[in-house]
Order: sequence, then C-alpha cells, then structure tokens
Amino acid sequence: MPIQRHRIWDSTLLALTISILSACTQSTPTNQTSSANSTNTAATSTNLKVVATSSVLCDLTKTIAATTIDLTCLVKAGTDPHVYEPTPADRKAIEDAQLVLYSGYDFEPSLIKLIKASSNPATKVAVGEVAVPKPLMGKHEDEHSEGKKAVEREPHAEEEEPDPHIWHDAKNGVQMVKVIQNNLTKAAPENTDLYTKNAQALSAELTQVDSWIKSQIATIPAASRKLVTTHDALGYYSAAYSIPVEGALQGISTEEKATAARVRELTEEIKADQVPTIFAEVSANPNLIKTVAKEANVKLSEQELFADGLGAAITEGDTYPKMLIANTKAIVEGLGGQYTAFAPK
Repeated sequence: MPIQRHRIWDSTLLALTISILSACTQSTPTNQTSSANSTNTAATSTNLKVVATSSVLCDLTKTIAATTIDLTCLVKAGTDPHVYEPTPADRKAIEDAQLVLYSGYDFEPSLIKLIKASSNPATKVAVGEVAVPKPLMGKHEDEHSEGKKAVEREPHAEEEEPDPHIWHDAKNGVQMVKVIQNNLTKAAPENTDLYTKNAQALSAELTQVDSWIKSQIATIPAASRKLVTTHDALGYYSAAYSIPVEGALQGISTEEKATAARVRELTEEIKADQVPTIFAEVSANPNLIKTVAKEANVKLSEQELFADGLGAAITEGDTYPKMLIANTKAIVEGLGGQYTAFAPK
C-alpha cells in the first residue's frame, strides 16, 4: 500500500508540472511600440489601423477612439513638424494604414509629400483644412527685406500662405474633433455610439476651455497684452482671445532662419511697444529669442509655449486641452494678469 500511495503522488506531481510548463509556454498579448510611435499595435489586433502625423491629432484621435483603433503617431511630442524628416517606419505605417490623418496647410511638409505619394488607397484627411476651410493667412519672413513685419495678416498680401496652427483657437479644436469623429465613424461604423459619446465629451471640455481662456486673457493689463514669440504660431490664439501678436523672429514656419537684421528689428519693435515679457517655444532653439530679450532688456518667460504640438508625457501640456491651459497660464502670468486655474464643470 505505501508503494501505491507513492505512485499516486508521483502521477499527480507529473500532471501538475506539465500544466505549469504548458502555461509558461503560451504566448500573451503584447503592445508593440515601433519606431513610428505606435500606441497600440498588438500583433493579432483586428482594430482599425490609423496613422496621425502630429501630437495634437494623435491626442484627439486617441481620446475619441479609445481602444478601438491601433494608432500610430509619426511626430513625437516636443518635435517640430515643420522640419521633421520621415523615417522608413513612417513610410511603412502610412502604407499599412486604413485611415491617415494629417494637419495640412503645409504644417508637416515632408510627411504630406510622403502621404500624397503613397499608393495606399486608404482615406487620407487633411484635418486642419477640412476643419478650418478659411484659414488665417501669413507670410514667410523675408530674409532680404528689412523694415518689414515678419507677419502680415492682410487677406490679399503677396506671397501669403495659410497659417496651419489652427488648434490654438479652442473653437477650431472642436471642429477638428468633428472631422476626426466623422472619419472614424465612416471607417468603423460599429463604434459609432462610442465615438459620438467621446467626441461630445471632448467638445464640451474644449468649449469650457475656450470661455476660460477669454476670462484669463481679460485679466492682463491692456498695455501689457502683447505677444512676442520665436515664430508666428499664435495667430489663431491672438484672433480668438484678443491679444495682439506684436512680433516673432520667424514666420509661420520654423524652416525659415531668423536673420541678424530680423533680430535687430524685433529688438527695436519690443522697445518701442514696451512689451514686458517675451516667450520661447518648447520645440524651437531658444538662443535667438534669448538674445532678443537681452538686447531689448525685457523678461524672457521661464514657461515655454507649446507652439507646434503637445508637451512630452507627464508635462503640463501632454494633452490638447492641457496644452491650451498651459500656454494660457504662461501668457497670463508672464504679462501680469491674474491667473485662476481651470476648473471643468
């Protein structure tokens, strides 16, 4: 009998060992992150494959679609889309996508060229162009012309081109949400209810942010309500929230180089207009704007603005609404206003 008990125990132990080994060798789902910054690309996923070029588009798309898509974000937060050069991984992501979302208005020129040259028949949407069909018009900084403003907002100025930075007006952000929601719904109609619910919640939040920004800018003394930045990215913010852009080192694209003549000119403008504080940008080299601040004897804000996209993860500007809030905080505090934190209702 003792021998039989040992045999029963040995048999049980063998079965348990086989079970454990079998469990250890089974594959488990993983989220694979490629060099193209895919945010949810499980190898066996049947989700809609979506590519978005900019960090703003990625955040809006992710908020609306949640886990129903495999989203690949091409330009990382804190990277300048104006001068971004696509990688082989970007090209593959575009070719494999079922929906491609890009800003348009020449915001990400190299990526736009790649997207338009793609043989992929998937829907490709210039979200900014659809959301805001009548953009503000700006012009490049002319390195050969002294005595001219860097940016002219006249409707028929020569060499004018659309300003792509539409998201700095929260109302435009609401329009972008609609465009993204509509295209996600067309591509994956089975998720219509979810997309509608999430888009409505996001739009409601942005509407509150829009009203809050207006109330915050209104606290800045009128004489100090002037913006000077590295490049002219805040035209929509200026128009929406009644704060004039007095000058910028560069035009609407950071591809243009600020000349010594432009540095001198902007310095004189700041002195003449008595601008109290000027602002650097997260994705731009701050050295030239520091030079301007020193020469003009004005304060350079310690809080950099998010001009061309969101901030890195776990920063003040790591989502679209938070980016608008962070920029407003920097501007209000830098120009002597009374900042009150945003409190969603």
